Amino acid sequence: MTNRKMKMTRLASLVIAIAATQFMCLPAAAQVSQEVLDSISTPNQVETSIGTLKFLDGAPYPETADKIYDYLDTMRGVDAFLKGMPGASLQGLIHGAHSQGATEAHQVIYFDKLMDSQSLYLTGNTSTMYVLPNLDLKRDGPTVMEAPAGMLGAFNDAWFRYVQDIGPAGPDKGKGGKYLVLPPGYEGEVPEGYFVIRPRTYDVWVFMRASIANGLEAAERNVKDNLRLYPLARKDNPPAMEFIGVSGNAFNTIHANNYTFYEHLNKVIQKEPLDMLDPETRGLFASIGMEKGKPFAPDARMKKILTDAVAIANAAARSIVWYPRVDGTMKGIEVYPDTHSAWMMGWVDKNVFFNGKDGQTMNSDARVTFHYPYTAVTPAMAVSVPGIGSDYGMAYVDSRKQPLDGSKTYKVHIPPNPPAKDFWALTMYDNQTRSQLQTVQRFPTVGSQTEGIRKNEDGSFDIYFGPEAPEGYENNWLATVPGKGWFVALRMYGPLEPWIEKTWRPSEIELVQ
Repeated sequence: MTNRKMKMTRLASLVIAIAATQFMCLPAAAQVSQEVLDSISTPNQVETSIGTLKFLDGAPYPETADKIYDYLDTMRGVDAFLKGMPGASLQGLIHGAHSQGATEAHQVIYFDKLMDSQSLYLTGNTSTMYVLPNLDLKRDGPTVMEAPAGMLGAFNDAWFRYVQDIGPAGPDKGKGGKYLVLPPGYEGEVPEGYFVIRPRTYDVWVFMRASIANGLEAAERNVKDNLRLYPLARKDNPPAMEFIGVSGNAFNTIHANNYTFYEHLNKVIQKEPLDMLDPETRGLFASIGMEKGKPFAPDARMKKILTDAVAIANAAARSIVWYPRVDGTMKGIEVYPDTHSAWMMGWVDKNVFFNGKDGQTMNSDARVTFHYPYTAVTPAMAVSVPGIGSDYGMAYVDSRKQPLDGSKTYKVHIPPNPPAKDFWALTMYDNQTRSQLQTVQRFPTVGSQTEGIRKNEDGSFDIYFGPEAPEGYENNWLATVPGKGWFVALRMYGPLEPWIEKTWRPSEIELVQ
């Protein structure tokens, strides 16, 4: 045998050996256990909560695919409601102001005689003068707001995100000053002499509270004399301010809980910049037909699905608010966490960004539990400083964890020395609207400022809730309405250390009869 043939023979033997080794390493179907096959396979018939799903050796039949798409669209509709609530809620506030004639920047609604139960505002209080401008930077371009001294408030963007504080927590430090609000993507010259803020959206809602410590007239005069809003382009000839008093007016500012919710949400998406939202959230909305630059026109099938989805989502939001999972996603919402008290805070862990203890992990339930019953986002409202601002606890259920029934009578005990430098107050709200409960009392509030409130011998107070006042407690009573549910906020204005440190605490809401 020649050397060439010997080399060829050895090479062939080597190739055969390598091939044999590789073949032995390949997994054989017969060697995979039945348990593994079962785990990666789909039976021809699967029973689920949405019915029976049928397959042909893993391939879904058309009717199964249709059922799954209905379920996916429903889930996405539910998620779109829960995620889209902040945007729809802020638009509700702006539309409410427009309904009262405040359609331009220089037209501002304010509660000249405080907020009563006629206006539908999420958990508004009866104790401070609200002043509520709204800006449209798409229409007006850079806009100036000259803030009066002594105001408390903030700018929120169209997705109800915090932008900047006004007052002691803001750059004006409570002394007032000029704020310049620039549209998204603005690259023009920025003049000096302003507190410059750059929201991510065109619509901006401004909320401010004016102290009435020196009376309503003094608060109103400060606002009218010093608040100015105008486009920067008109700074040399600004339009005359129009202040629209809305106390006692019946109008709505609350987002819908039916199919029209999606139509309202779509208006926000169409108006605002694409990057108002992250790609994941934009994709969610697009999956149900809501996409910037395109008409939102669901067919009959999709409209029926979204009508069902919003009903489920509304129930989900209410469940999260009334019965937060305090051992799970909502741990940190209880005012008194050691006892599973019914008293809750508005913010989980007092975090207004809902991004968890690590600052990066979104807590979607925490976001829902704020935006469904409340408005106005600023870190200043979640910081308890002794003697400054306000702090509060919410009770949605009684001591038995049952909803509060307007046909029954309840009582709460306020121990001696309520820890509030200024005053304390209990305000009642309607379960449906999450606004002040409309009763025989125009202002459904009772507290330390209530004339003739009855104090017990030890300095404590007993406050009653029911259709009729117990004898002798007429001034310690909040009227309820049979057939209406309610909840209550306990606010401390100028909260002191015993409240902040939780060494002072009210009783639970106790059923009397």
